[in-house]
Amino acid sequence: MTQHRITDDLDALLDVLPINIRHAVEKANNSDKLLEIILDLGRVPTARFIEDEVVLAEKEITRAEIDYVDERVGDFDADNRAGIERTLHRISAIRNRRTAVVGLTLRVGRAVYGTVDIIQDIIESGKSVLILGRPGVGKTTLLREAARILAELKRVVIVDTSNEIGGDGDVPHPAVGKARRMQVREPMLQHEVMIEAVENHNPEVIVIDEIGRELEAAAARTIAERGVQLIGTAHGQTLDNLLLNPTLSDLVGGIEAVTLSDEEARRRGTQKTVLERRAPPTFDVLIEIQTRDRFAVHADIMSSVDALLRGYPLQPEIRMRDAEGKIQIEKAAPVSTRRPERFVEGSRVDAKEPKAPRRGRGPAAASEVPIATPRLDPVSGGTLQPVKIYPYGVARNRLLQAAKRLGVPAIIVKDAGEANALVTLKGHYRDRQQTIVDAEHRGMPIYVLRANSVGQVEQFLSDLFNLPGEQQAAGSELEDVKSQMQEAIAAVLNGERWVDLPPSSSLVRRLQHEMARQAELVSHSYGKEPRRHVRIFRE
Repeated sequence: MTQHRITDDLDALLDVLPINIRHAVEKANNSDKLLEIILDLGRVPTARFIEDEVVLAEKEITRAEIDYVDERVGDFDADNRAGIERTLHRISAIRNRRTAVVGLTLRVGRAVYGTVDIIQDIIESGKSVLILGRPGVGKTTLLREAARILAELKRVVIVDTSNEIGGDGDVPHPAVGKARRMQVREPMLQHEVMIEAVENHNPEVIVIDEIGRELEAAAARTIAERGVQLIGTAHGQTLDNLLLNPTLSDLVGGIEAVTLSDEEARRRGTQKTVLERRAPPTFDVLIEIQTRDRFAVHADIMSSVDALLRGYPLQPEIRMRDAEGKIQIEKAAPVSTRRPERFVEGSRVDAKEPKAPRRGRGPAAASEVPIATPRLDPVSGGTLQPVKIYPYGVARNRLLQAAKRLGVPAIIVKDAGEANALVTLKGHYRDRQQTIVDAEHRGMPIYVLRANSVGQVEQFLSDLFNLPGEQQAAGSELEDVKSQMQEAIAAVLNGERWVDLPPSSSLVRRLQHEMARQAELVSHSYGKEPRRHVRIFRE
């Protein structure tokens, strides 16, 4: 399908602007790529386009100009959003402490026909679909087009909290086709209107924009359990983001910590406490909008979540629209049905870390466990060659994370017969487990770690791939983190009420939590990425 872009009456939006600002926007002569116009009291007006931001005038915005716009748009709702009758434009207000408007964001609303063709087969399949993507990437436009397409054959009701899907005013915008629209008086009541739509209007499809609160997530689950198809969007960009969001993780089944039996932990080759999916997902399919013309599709959310939690993330299906408008689909790799190997009876997996987080030397050259095994040389012609690693008692998810962080092509296999190298823990090697003995007989290189820790795993991969010093920078950074963390622990033990550590990545925060736990202190993460940090304190 050829896309046909319609700017939804840009003149209606320009009419509410002061004359000098309107002329500046028209002079820019780039209306097709105009996203927003920003008016802040005491600052110069700017226009945001897809590629850049342009200053519209050198003169600062005055109170009179803010009031001029305020008087010409609709009433602002509880979420500080207003619109223009029968258009898709959105005006958002910033208020001071006395509720006076001091800033305005005027977003251009567009109806773009043909955008849904890249996922139309999924939308029409009857499955519930959750769409993720960063602000401004086109989630609402896609949702509006999906509602129009589905309304040709089914009973569709749109729960329109901020009037972004159906436009401002009592009459929905023509872009939603035959779909019916229910407005929400206050954003906090969205979940009630979602339930009301099902109970009163007998829909076959419910369309929801911006599921952002726990009550809305619960209402979505209730609707799905009644057999109604859901098409919705949520805050977040990837499945990983959604799982880490405690408010919205229920949309994909939620996660909880589960303590495994010794036998099950041995069978999986993990620690005894692992993360598992708590319930069936509310949605069947998850779509990540990476760009306007590139989508990642998780066709089975249940399988994707389970695989991600167990350290074997499934590759999504990639759908792209090329320069000629043709849709290209890269199918996801088939899921392996082979069950993880069962460890021999008597093997022991210690789920706890050592009392002090020490860094080991990685391979079996350690003096405590001397092993005469050949060393791999993955470097060929200056390029790292993939190495298949079989972890015996070593956490697979940590191996995957360390490999990603160091940028090495490590492939974690489930069958020792497929591996080029085996990595295990000191305790397993000393017990002479049958799997290890068999590997030795085949001449397979065996690497022994002192502990199942992030530092040990990274050091092992660095040695396995013969990384030069520059590529081991991540390891040296962790040493700095350890030193900094030890100073913070000492400060708390010496009487400080709490200590905040600098913002860091999730990998570093995990190490910090481990060290705090080993020091018998409490630690929590605060803030949002990329400023999320760890605080340690006594109980």
